[in-house]
Amino acid sequence: MANHILDGLLLGFYLSVVSWVVGIMGGAVLQRTRYFEALSGLNFIPSRATNKALGVEWFKWVVKKSFFRFLNQDIRVDGRQADLASVRRHMTIAEINHLIGFLFVTCAALYQGFHVGPVFGLAMMIPNVVLNVYPSLLQQENKRRLDRLLHRRARQPEASR
Repeated sequence: MANHILDGLLLGFYLSVVSWVVGIMGGAVLQRTRYFEALSGLNFIPSRATNKALGVEWFKWVVKKSFFRFLNQDIRVDGRQADLASVRRHMTIAEINHLIGFLFVTCAALYQGFHVGPVFGLAMMIPNVVLNVYPSLLQQENKRRLDRLLHRRARQPEASR
C-alpha cells in the first residue's frame, strides 16, 4: 500500500508537470474555437471565503515566493498603464491550460486506478490538484479582482485616467 501511495504521488507529479505542456498545446487549439470565449467566464468558486478555506491564499503566497513567479510573465500588471484586458486574456489562457492539464492527468489517474489500484490513482490526483486545480482557482480569483479594476476604469471619465 505504501508503495502504491509513493509511486502514485511520483507519477502524479511527473504527469502534472508534463500536463502543463499538454495544456498549452490543447489551449492553443481551443483558442481557435468558439468555445474559448465561453470558457473565459468560468468561476468555480465565487466566494473569497471558500477560496481562503481551500488554501488559495497559501498557494498564492507559494507562487509569489518561489520560482513559479517567473513562469508566466504575461500575467503581470506593471504600473497604472498596463493593458489589463491583455493581462486578463493571458490569465484566462493559463487557467484553461491548467484545466486541460487537470483533465489529462485525471484520465491517466482513472486508467491507473483501474489497472494498478484505486489507492495508486487517488495518490496521482494529489499532485494533480495542487499543480493544476490550484493554479486555475488562483487565476479565477485574480480575474475577479482584475474585472473589478476594469469595471472601475470603465466608469472613470477619460480625463481622470
